Amino acid sequence: MRRRILDLALKAGSSGAHLGGSLSLVEILATLYSVANVSTDEIRDRIILSKGHGALALYTALERYGLVPSEEVDTFESNGTHLYAHASRNIANGIEFSGGSLGLGVSFSVGVAIACKEKGLQNRVYVIVGDGECNEGIFWESVMAINQYKLDNITLIVDNNGMQADGPTNEIIDLSPMAEKLSAFGLDVVTVNGHDAESVYNAIEKGYNGKPIAIVANTVKGKGVSFMENVAGWHHGVLNQKRYDKAIEELV
Repeated sequence: MRRRILDLALKAGSSGAHLGGSLSLVEILATLYSVANVSTDEIRDRIILSKGHGALALYTALERYGLVPSEEVDTFESNGTHLYAHASRNIANGIEFSGGSLGLGVSFSVGVAIACKEKGLQNRVYVIVGDGECNEGIFWESVMAINQYKLDNITLIVDNNGMQADGPTNEIIDLSPMAEKLSAFGLDVVTVNGHDAESVYNAIEKGYNGKPIAIVANTVKGKGVSFMENVAGWHHGVLNQKRYDKAIEELV
């Protein structure tokens, strides 16, 4: 998936791509799609990427798990594509939410979870946010609603990579300790290494006590590429052939 992210970013040319936050998501999405019931049926699990800047990673996961054909993924950021820098809702391709405005995916997931409960569906709603996104007030309003409505069918996953577009999150609005804050809002919280697929899997599958679930996944922005790791400038950037070759060499 990381190699595919780099391939697509190179193809995007001067349009560039949101690389840093996509690379930090790889193990989270790969594990989630391996365990979730993904289909177009109403009983499906919902995977909602509120962290809209991670769309490129989402496309590689959808491709890997057979929801979007490779030839469509190849059109990323090209004329006439429906696979933009921020995902556009397309249930047939497994895209549950139109990302971009940060925080809205969490509020959307509240409505989805309530609707699924009212219909008696035994599915789960997984919503993925970035730690920078958690600066948004609507995020905390939504977390309060998750607790208020006892939405134990929600799993909130925080891609806690410590960076956002403007720099380190702890220098912009410091939300640490994230786990304790989410716990204070009534969620059952577990903290994991977000690049350890087994730890992510165990957290997703862990039994909980009838409470909404939050997984704080500690990750590295730009994971796997030395010149991108923990560099705010690679939140969005242009990948030329020279940089691509260096990045691929490091992944191998």
